Amino acid sequence: MEKKLSCILLYAFLITITFQMLSSEAKAKQPLSLATDQTALLSLKHTSLLLASNWTNSTSVCTWIGVTCSFRHHRVAALNLSNMALSATIPPQLGRLSFLVSLDLTNNLFYGDLPHQLSLLRRLKFISFQLNNFTGDIPPMLGQLPKLEYLSLRNNSFIGSIPKSLSNLTNLQFLSLSSNSLSGEIPKEFGRLQSLQNLYVEYNHLSGAIPSAIFNISTLVAIALSCNELSGSLPTDICTEWHDSNKSIPMFRA
Repeated sequence: MEKKLSCILLYAFLITITFQMLSSEAKAKQPLSLATDQTALLSLKHTSLLLASNWTNSTSVCTWIGVTCSFRHHRVAALNLSNMALSATIPPQLGRLSFLVSLDLTNNLFYGDLPHQLSLLRRLKFISFQLNNFTGDIPPMLGQLPKLEYLSLRNNSFIGSIPKSLSNLTNLQFLSLSSNSLSGEIPKEFGRLQSLQNLYVEYNHLSGAIPSAIFNISTLVAIALSCNELSGSLPTDICTEWHDSNKSIPMFRA
């Protein structure tokens, strides 16, 4: 009798453990939702009295100031917190906004490093972190955003070299790294950015020769290289070629 009871108890224990494992696995596989986006955004709520008073549970996250949701997926698609005098680091939780297409933090007081979790935002097409106080290296993970078309990091305090990984952004049309403290060379791999139209890297500490491959980008219409320590010469016929191809006269600053 005792042996039979032990077998029953063991069987019940195994059923319980199996159920708990399956339940945990099911929860892990549950799709992310608008509630996930809300939780991620709340990590920024403390940065401003305006956000604290507007970003409340009594209203839909899609009505919060600076937030735009997509009609198709009903998820947060754009976050525009520009010109709000926000002072904070970027919380890693923003990496959970998996449907985010546009992230604009222009002209605030954000500081610190950029979190590597931003590389999870694979739908991003627009990033503007310009006019803030970010420091550290420009993270190579930004080169893992395949749909990115616009990237502006100008007027911050980034140091180190320009990551070669940015050359993986084959859809990139606008790149501004101006007014930082970047050093090293302009990556010759930038010649692979065959969608690039605007390139601004002036007011840094860049050195070495200007990669000739950049001037073979047929879409390029504006480039700014001044106030660096670059060497070498520029193609003498560059403006003539652009004018003859019916493009607008480039804003060329060397």
